Amino acid sequence: MKYTIQQIANFLQGTVDGDAGTEINNLAKIEEAQPGDISFLANPVYTPHIYTTNASAVIVRKDFNPEKTLHTNLIRVDDPYEAFSKLLEFYNKNHDKTGIESPSNISDSAQIGKDVYIGAYTYIGKNVKIGNHVKIFPGTFIGDDVSIGDNSLIFANVSIYHDTQIGNNVTIHSGTVIGADGFGFVPNNGKDFKKVPQIGHVIIEDFVEIGSNSSIDRATMGATIIRRGVKLDNFIQVAHNVEIGENTVIAALTGISGSTKIGKNCMIGGQVGIAGHLKIGNNVKIGAQSGISHHLKDGEIVVGTPALPIRNFKKSTILFKNLEDLYNRIQKLEKELKQLK
Repeated sequence: MKYTIQQIANFLQGTVDGDAGTEINNLAKIEEAQPGDISFLANPVYTPHIYTTNASAVIVRKDFNPEKTLHTNLIRVDDPYEAFSKLLEFYNKNHDKTGIESPSNISDSAQIGKDVYIGAYTYIGKNVKIGNHVKIFPGTFIGDDVSIGDNSLIFANVSIYHDTQIGNNVTIHSGTVIGADGFGFVPNNGKDFKKVPQIGHVIIEDFVEIGSNSSIDRATMGATIIRRGVKLDNFIQVAHNVEIGENTVIAALTGISGSTKIGKNCMIGGQVGIAGHLKIGNNVKIGAQSGISHHLKDGEIVVGTPALPIRNFKKSTILFKNLEDLYNRIQKLEKELKQLK
C-alpha cells in the first residue's frame, strides 16, 4: 500500500488538514504508529495520543477541535471508525490471492468460479459449487454437494461437511467445523446410548462471519440456519436445528442447545448457555455468563443464572452485597424481641 493522504481522503470522502501529498504505506494504532502510517481517533479515551503520535495522518471526526499543537496531518470524516474500517477492508483486498496451489484434491465434478484462490492441501468433493472471487486457504476440507457463494472467505483448516449451503460474502475463520453431526442419542435398554442419525444440513446466509474454532451442527432433519448478517465470535457451539435471526451478534464461548430459535438483532454476551427448544425474541440482550432456561420476549434484557430481568438482577446484586449486614440486623432484632418478651 502506497497512497498519498489526498488519495486516501478522496476514497473516504473526507477533507485534509495538512500536507495532502504525504505518502502513506501502512495502517497502525494511534499510540504505536510511525512515520508513513495512518491511524484514526474515534474513542475520546485515546485523544491524548493524537498530540504525541508519530503517524503521518490520523482520521478524525469533522468537528474535531484540537486543544494543543498537532504534529500530524488530519483527514476529517463523518465517522472515523467506519472510515478506518473501510480503509482496512481496502488494504486487505490489496493482499488478495488467486489461483489453485498444489497439491490439492479437487473433484472433476466441482464447479469453480472466476478469480478463485484455493490453497495447498485443500480437498473439494463431488458436485461442489464455488462462486466467484472466493478465497479458500490451505488445509480446508469441503465435502460433497457443498455450495459457497461469491466473495466468501474460508480460512485455513476449516471443515465443511456435505450438503452445507454458504451464501455470498461469508467469512469463516480457522478451525471451525460446519455441518458435524448434532448431539443426538437415545437410551438403549438402559444400558448405553444409541446414536440418532443426523440427516439434515446447515444453511449460512449472506454476510455472516464465524469466528475460529466454532462448531455449527447439522440438523437432525431439515436445517440449522444462520440468517443474513449474523456475527459469531470464536469458540461458539450452535447445536442441531438451531436458527439464529438476522444481524444477531454472539460473543465467545456461548453454547446454544438444539432446536432453539433466536430472533433478529439480538446481542448475546460471552459464556452464555441457552437451553434447548427455547424461543428468544427479537432485539433481546443477554449479559455475559447468563444461563437461559426459559423463553424470552421481544426486547427483554436479562442477566444472571438463572437469567433475570436486568433491573431485578441489579437490585438482587445490591441485596447480596449487603446480605451479611442484613443478617446481623435480623439477629439483633430477634434478640431484642426475646428480651421484650
